[in-house]
Amino acid sequence: MDRRSLIKHTGIAGVLAAGAAPAVHAQGAVRWRLASSFPKSLDTIYGAAETFARHIKAISGGKFDVSVHPAGELMPAFSVVDGVQQGSIEAAHTAAYYFFEKDDTFAIGGAIPFGLNSRQMSAWTFQGNGLRLMREFYARYNMISFPCGNTGAQMGGWFRKEIRSLADMKGLKLRVGGFAGKVIERLGGIPQNLPGGEIYQALEKGSIDAAEWIGPYDDQKLGFNKVAPNYYYPGWWEGGLQLDLYVNQKAYDALTPEYKALVEAAASAAHVDMQAKYDAKNPTALKQLVGAGARLRPFPADVMSAAFKESMQLYAELSASNPAWAKVYADYARFRGEQNLWFRFAEATFDRFMQGQKL
Repeated sequence: MDRRSLIKHTGIAGVLAAGAAPAVHAQGAVRWRLASSFPKSLDTIYGAAETFARHIKAISGGKFDVSVHPAGELMPAFSVVDGVQQGSIEAAHTAAYYFFEKDDTFAIGGAIPFGLNSRQMSAWTFQGNGLRLMREFYARYNMISFPCGNTGAQMGGWFRKEIRSLADMKGLKLRVGGFAGKVIERLGGIPQNLPGGEIYQALEKGSIDAAEWIGPYDDQKLGFNKVAPNYYYPGWWEGGLQLDLYVNQKAYDALTPEYKALVEAAASAAHVDMQAKYDAKNPTALKQLVGAGARLRPFPADVMSAAFKESMQLYAELSASNPAWAKVYADYARFRGEQNLWFRFAEATFDRFMQGQKL
């Protein structure tokens, strides 16, 4: 079996497990710069880009080298799409919903309120129409996408004051990622879209009243519990945030088929690895946070109900006004309905039983 067939049929994991990572000699040395939207201190979400780069280098025998740069080093966190589109960098690792101001359709590629969970998102992307539809959309920005990580369901964030009812959301300044801010506004809140590295200072100074990031492991690293004691759940706006590797189309087209296969396989390896890290690390971090005084609180029922209602109304409005959104969301919504029907009978029932047991 030749190298191309080996990579195609076994993937990165199979090649490494075989104890031989054959160098790909079909193309000369390639050097890419990858800009991340995340700080280097977060070994989970930033680390996915490093995992991608490490696999690329190993399988190519060092001939395909991707240098990874944290937010702010080459460009600001929320400028990476511009960098890829313009060709000033070859690739970026980011969350699609950060760029909803360009077009709300970006958000569907990452996470939208009351959307798909991580497994459902992977199913829509890889086995449904998700990858095709999102790539059609991203082509407008001179780039191609590769799923490259998922956080799983997130927490609802850290609040200085307790949220007892929907009324407490009025006037609340909440750091929330990208598109979800549209729903926060409809609930009377004031969304703030800050990069991860700027959240703690804003929360400490009181320029924001609350902040969400991802979950216990990252939140503990960022120290949010030191300045806001109330830890809410669930993060209804992010049932499973998918991260993307964006690649400049011209840079991608210049690759040989072997190197294109490497990009796809390495992104898939990073995709799986990221969520495995979060799932493995979050339980211990949550126990430590609670032990240090964090107060776990569920969002009140009226907040959840109002947020769901406003989200569905927002999607209806966008479907009527934005053809790109309407095309992608119609398929996404159909898939979500089918997935929830299945998960209700098997997955969710099993989970509820197991979570009620003393193990």
